[in-house]
Amino acid sequence: MLKLETNNLVEQRLREFKLLNQLDTTYWFSELCFCILTANSKAETAIRIQQEVGPNGFLGLTDQELAQIIRNNKHRFHNNKAKFIVQAREFTDIKSKIKSLSGTQAREFIVKNIKGLGYKEASHFLRNVGFDDVAIIDRHILRFMHQQNLIPSIPKHITIRFYLECEQILAKFGIELSRLDLIIWEKMTGKVLK
Repeated sequence: MLKLETNNLVEQRLREFKLLNQLDTTYWFSELCFCILTANSKAETAIRIQQEVGPNGFLGLTDQELAQIIRNNKHRFHNNKAKFIVQAREFTDIKSKIKSLSGTQAREFIVKNIKGLGYKEASHFLRNVGFDDVAIIDRHILRFMHQQNLIPSIPKHITIRFYLECEQILAKFGIELSRLDLIIWEKMTGKVLK
């Protein structure tokens, strides 16, 4: 199997995630909203919006105000994203709801309860708040897996079963899935985002 190595930027990002894990639920909720914004969008766009809105904005702005900020940042589906963020306020205490769960249990809770988040986005959120045991199966990871002959092809639609199979394949690398994701992302994109 291909040898993947970590670097300082990957390790710095992982330290940032562990620090976020120690912050209060306001910051966890902000990260949840960031992941709602990453669905069908570029991470850089979601990062800009998250910085502009800030943790308190995700908690207090109206859906119209959020939609305007999202649209001003040239993000798709601005009305839906704003609506999902406002609906997610039912879980502003997300940290207390999932802190004691495993990553896979927390992911199931999120996917079941928070509109706008599927397996990929829920896993992204969990990785960003310090969980190590779920994988973010996005197009870069799938491309890597296909290039390494770990999967025969890249499907147009990812089922839950296929997602979990890919996660099990990645677990065989023997590296925390949170770290592996960043290593592969850097290899495939030249970037280490969040």
